Amino acid sequence: MSDKPWVKFYPEHISFSLEYPERPVFENLRISAEKFPERAGVIYNEVTYIYSELWNLSLKMANALADMGLKKGDRVAIYLPNIPQFVIAYYGILASGCIAVACNAAYREKEMGYMLRDSGARAVVTLDELLPVVDAVKDETELEHVIVTSRNEALSKMNLDSDSPENSMAKLLSERKAEILDIRIDPKEDLAVLQYTGGTTGTPKGAMLTHYNLIVDQTQESRWFEFRDGEETAIIFLPVSHIYGMNWCMNTMILVAGTIVLMERFDPVMVLEYVNRYSPTIFYGVPTAYIALLNHPDVKKADFSKMRTCFSAAAALPPEVRRRWKEVTGADIIEAWGLTEAAPCLTCTPLGMSGDKLIGVPMPDTIVKVVDIDSGEDLPPGKVGELVGRGPQVMKGYWNKPEETREVLKDGWLYTGDLGYMDENGLFYFVDRKKDLINVAGYKVWPDEVENVLYEHPAVMEVAVVSSPDPEKGEVPKAFVVLRDEYREKISQEELIKFCKERLAPFKAPRKIEFLDEMPKSPVGKILRRVLREREWD
Repeated sequence: MSDKPWVKFYPEHISFSLEYPERPVFENLRISAEKFPERAGVIYNEVTYIYSELWNLSLKMANALADMGLKKGDRVAIYLPNIPQFVIAYYGILASGCIAVACNAAYREKEMGYMLRDSGARAVVTLDELLPVVDAVKDETELEHVIVTSRNEALSKMNLDSDSPENSMAKLLSERKAEILDIRIDPKEDLAVLQYTGGTTGTPKGAMLTHYNLIVDQTQESRWFEFRDGEETAIIFLPVSHIYGMNWCMNTMILVAGTIVLMERFDPVMVLEYVNRYSPTIFYGVPTAYIALLNHPDVKKADFSKMRTCFSAAAALPPEVRRRWKEVTGADIIEAWGLTEAAPCLTCTPLGMSGDKLIGVPMPDTIVKVVDIDSGEDLPPGKVGELVGRGPQVMKGYWNKPEETREVLKDGWLYTGDLGYMDENGLFYFVDRKKDLINVAGYKVWPDEVENVLYEHPAVMEVAVVSSPDPEKGEVPKAFVVLRDEYREKISQEELIKFCKERLAPFKAPRKIEFLDEMPKSPVGKILRRVLREREWD
């Protein structure tokens, strides 16, 4: 691989450059609708929305918002699961000049109240089933308009029926024309979304992502992996309210006029059925999804022959999972690394490249380096430190939080809070989250290293390692394990600890193991070490 421009000694290593369209994100949908008007844009429960329909409905949404008095820069929340109305509302909001605030459908009063207050949203688009949550908090927010939709409206392709209330999305769209509004957008300055994240520190913050930030990330992905306009199909079960599902999946598929097979939640049975029915060419997942699919008895019956590219992100992918996926499906998994603040990608493994903890090379026009945790000085190859990056996809800052912005954006560099290192060929490796580091009497233990060893044991389906208080060492590793069904009540904690001690330095092996029926997970399917760690230290 030495002939490739991105495999050189740092700092000479710089990925190849691309030209990025300086246009608003909603223009992607317009262009795809003009080029491929009859192509399936979104398939939901066997109902198909072609591209021309998606564009017309989005324009009607934009006009409905304008008629409500919403102006450029106003925030509009989307509180919906993965249904077609999310796509329509999202592109309609952007086409109106407003800023989208995506809220996960799993959120309840506390989370929704905070996001609506912090963003200052004037309107929200929500599902009828979620309306009680909005009603419970709206009086303490700046909400003026609540737009309600339903799964029936999704299945009827937004056609009005006699039961539609006055504030229903279908009614609002039925009364508008599909006209382009005269809104001037500066892609590099104007915000497209406020994407809330726990960030690298503290409480949820709204990452201010411009139209250009999002377009850059979409272009990098589509060009790097040579997506073909009008030819790709992807099953999307990751929540499109999350930056990975929203920009890396939904928006990029729309950029290349791909077909999105939209699922409200991950269901391995349905995913495998859709693989056979729709022959996806692109697959977006997270480690827990790949693990669940590999453990399903029907995985070997699924036809993955059309799959060109499989992505994994949100958490480190255990090498054993990658190996088994390749063995079962014949497809390689590419790991992407980034965070909401980078819209979201900073590095990716090129096709055909894999390795333990490898997160690849910086995306085009992106620079990543490793700095000392304490001094902030650049570190040489092989030394573990904090991964920091810069590029045109990095956010403008956090909404109304200048201090938090200064903590993570320094001299143009985004401090990610992730630990890793670079080898002598300019390849980057993820070690762990800085806050997850376990200090055993002065010795550093990376949870990810311990987890990867446990994943090698045939009994282990899922695992999370966190620090646990210890009177002598201060803290020690503890593993939480979900066993495969056939091993439940047949294997002991002692057996797994012994397995680790045979493969790790003594101080790295977990001192305790606790069996769980299921892991706490984020909406995107990432195992939440934080929840387990807090339980240990309470």
